[in-house]
Amino acid sequence: MLGRMSKLLLLFLLVGFSVQGQNLLSLEEAIAKSLENNYDITLIRRNQQIAEIRNNWGTAGRYPYISASLGADYSLNDNSNDDFIQNRYSGGVTVNWTLFDGFAVNISKQRLVELEDLSQQNTAIVVEGTIQAVVLAYYAVLLEKERLDVLKEVMLLSEDRFDRVDQRREFGSAVTFDVLQAQNAFLSDKTSFLNQEVAYKNALRDLKFLMADNGSVSYELNGTFEAIPVEYKLSDLHGQMAANNKSLKNQYINQNLLENAVLEAKSAYYPSLSFAGGATHTRTGNDYESSGISWANVNNMYGNFTLSYNLFSGGNRKRAVQIAKIEESNGEVELTQMKHELSNKMDNLYELYLVRKELLGIANENMETARLNYQIAQEKFENGAINSFNFRDVQLIYLNASLQKLQAVYNFIDTHTALLRMAGTIIQQYE
Repeated sequence: MLGRMSKLLLLFLLVGFSVQGQNLLSLEEAIAKSLENNYDITLIRRNQQIAEIRNNWGTAGRYPYISASLGADYSLNDNSNDDFIQNRYSGGVTVNWTLFDGFAVNISKQRLVELEDLSQQNTAIVVEGTIQAVVLAYYAVLLEKERLDVLKEVMLLSEDRFDRVDQRREFGSAVTFDVLQAQNAFLSDKTSFLNQEVAYKNALRDLKFLMADNGSVSYELNGTFEAIPVEYKLSDLHGQMAANNKSLKNQYINQNLLENAVLEAKSAYYPSLSFAGGATHTRTGNDYESSGISWANVNNMYGNFTLSYNLFSGGNRKRAVQIAKIEESNGEVELTQMKHELSNKMDNLYELYLVRKELLGIANENMETARLNYQIAQEKFENGAINSFNFRDVQLIYLNASLQKLQAVYNFIDTHTALLRMAGTIIQQYE
């Protein structure tokens, strides 16, 4: 018995030193690390930067295109009269500018604005998803740790029971059958404990992946595994969802893009006015064998305005407008469908939230009852009032009640987090 106590003391000391060597990690720190380093967020933010760069009047076509050119030509002319070498140097600047194209430039710029807004909303969606994933992953680690502690407690009690029965056999007060039954219970609990250790380590790895942490640093979570029920009104949640839900905002932006597509198709019915101009300078030198070199300079400047109108294009313009209008109508149907779908999901999620809040209370009450029953059964077993089979049944009831309570806590946190994301307030909640 003293040897076992020494082992437990050594185990606790080693655990103490191990915890000191780990980094404490709060939920806020885990979210901050993920928002800074998460792979998906890094990629989506770079896509947002691309959309911001593209949102420019130059991309839309408002500004002219200016180009410059330089040239040098050398030629040898061999003829019967007088051979000569010709040197020609030229330089020029050209300007091409579409002055009017049926408001297509303004429409294109508005489209770029909408695409940048869409990119920002996509970033917000990924950020929301990452926050939700980190919260669930963080509490998943706490869940697995709590499970590990419960299984460890049951394993140690089973081991203590096995030692007691084994000692009683040595004194003749217990039979081999009782010893084997206690040993089987201990080995079964030890197996569950070892498997749970693996589940706990895997949950930690999942959390580190969300933080894009592939180092060897080990974390010790200092958060509390508890569920704090919050009272919500369904009408308030619907209002928050209508104002803040990022997926719904994206659909509104897509609808604006479809409306711009109709305007862009109609712009083909307008005439186009463009300007092309430039200036060139050419310097030519002819070097004759008989008379030497002579130079000539030529300057040329021009400017042309072109007004064009497409009289007939095989009905392509008309079909393009018709298609754009149909797509706009489809977008309105999709928007209505999304509103209805989100409303149904909010109703379902809210009901699930209420049910899981009630189940959480039931699980807590069941846990307290099972714990008290287990304590009473342990005293009766030590006094010989119940046999090992009855005691094992009570022990398993306590174990299942403990695990069900922990799962009820996690399920409530899962639903609460989903509710916050559906309402579009999860970023504010964990900001």
